[in-house]
Amino acid sequence: MAATAVRYLRSVGAATATEPFDALPRPDLRAVGEDERLPLDPAQFRRVLGQFASGVTVVTAPAVDGEAGPAGFACQSFASLSLDPPLVAFMVARTSTTWPRIARAGVFCVNILGAGQGALCLGFAKSGADKFAGVTYEGAPESGSPLLDGVPAWIDCTIQTVHTGGDHLIVVGRVDALGDATDDEGVSGEPLLFHRGKFGRFET
Repeated sequence: MAATAVRYLRSVGAATATEPFDALPRPDLRAVGEDERLPLDPAQFRRVLGQFASGVTVVTAPAVDGEAGPAGFACQSFASLSLDPPLVAFMVARTSTTWPRIARAGVFCVNILGAGQGALCLGFAKSGADKFAGVTYEGAPESGSPLLDGVPAWIDCTIQTVHTGGDHLIVVGRVDALGDATDDEGVSGEPLLFHRGKFGRFET
């Protein structure tokens, strides 16, 4: 193909280059050196970021492939992401033993915890235990993921994309169904808050 093009150019009198030529100068490429990185103390990082108060959720998924029971973990790093299309996101440690089970299911339900559900949250924060022991729930309408009894709100999702973010994964979910139960008798709409390593309540 290249030889044919050269013969054509010569036939029409076009000049062809036979000697090497210098390319345009390239800008210097520069990476951040180790001596330029801000040294961060992990304890200070946690302390400073702990000043940001957030809500608390429990992310659950149904059992698949013969697993003994559903999966779930307590998650503080949750956020609304997009209205159109409706997307939410949560962050999970890459070392999590629960995440692979949620990934295999391909779906999840975000249970937004209310005031008074701190003990429930702590139960799902433990590793290696039966997190659903003594916990009542029903299947979320689309995914079948555990929808925990008494939560003020829930969001039923399908995993859309997963991104790497350092030692965590950023999981984006497409919202298939959602609802709240704050009008139900016995369910408080008051949120469970997490701040500086402790649970708190919202006061007006």
